[in-house]
Amino acid sequence: MKLTGNTILITGGGSGIGLAFAERFAKAGNTVIVCGRRETVLEQAKEKIPALVTRVCDLDSESERAALYDWVTANYPDVNVLVSNAGVQLRYNVLKSDTIDRWNELRKEITTNLEAPYHLSLLFAPYFAEKNAAAIVNVTSGLAFTPFAIAPMYSATKAALHSFTVSLRHQLSGTAVEVIEIAPPAVHTDLAGAGTHAHGEPLDAFADGIFSQLAEGKPEIGYGTSIARLRMSRDEADAYAEKLYQSSKHLID
Repeated sequence: MKLTGNTILITGGGSGIGLAFAERFAKAGNTVIVCGRRETVLEQAKEKIPALVTRVCDLDSESERAALYDWVTANYPDVNVLVSNAGVQLRYNVLKSDTIDRWNELRKEITTNLEAPYHLSLLFAPYFAEKNAAAIVNVTSGLAFTPFAIAPMYSATKAALHSFTVSLRHQLSGTAVEVIEIAPPAVHTDLAGAGTHAHGEPLDAFADGIFSQLAEGKPEIGYGTSIARLRMSRDEADAYAEKLYQSSKHLID
C-alpha cells in the first residue's frame, strides 16, 4: 500500500489505534478523515492533529453509515482508502442472570465490529474499483484466531471479519483495490475500559510496526503475539485459547 497522497477515512479515529494511525497517515502527506460517535473526542483529536477532518457518525446506525458514505464521496471525491477500525469489546459471563438484560448493549459488538465494516466495504468497494489505486483496511484482532472466552462476541465478530476480508480480497483481486487485514494483539488503549489493556503493547511502537509492514505491501499484518496466531494450527489455537481463558476467567466470576 502506498502511504502518501491518499484520502483516507478511518472509523473510530478519535482515539486509541485509530488516532495513532491517523497521526501517522497525516504526517505522511495524506488527507485524513476520522469519524466517531463522540464529538468531544473528535474535537480533542483535532486539537492534537489540526489537519484532521472530523465527522460525527454512529456506526450502529445503517442510515448514518450510508450518510457517511454520501458525505465523504461528495466532499472528498478523491477518497481511496477506508480503514475500518472502530470496535467495541465487552467482557461477561453468559451464566450471570443479568447478562441477557444487557442485550441492547451487547448487540453493539455485532453492529460496530462486524455489520459496520461489512456495510462500509460494500458501499466503498465499487467506488474504489474505479480508482487507479485504493485500499480497504480491516482491523480485526489476534482474537479472531485464538478467541478470548471472556469476550465471546468480540472474538466471534473479529473472526467473521477476518473471513469476510479474505473473501473480499478474492473478489477485488481483479481491481486496483488492495484488501488488507491488520490483526493487533492486546494494545495499551482504553478498549473494554480504562486500564483493561494496560498490559498490552505500547501504542506508538505498535502503530510504527504496522506502518512499516504496510509499506512492505503485506496483505495480512500481525504484531507481537498476534504474528504467530495468524498461522497457528487448530490444536495450537485451541491450547492458546484455553490458556487465555484460565488466566482471565476470574475477571468475570
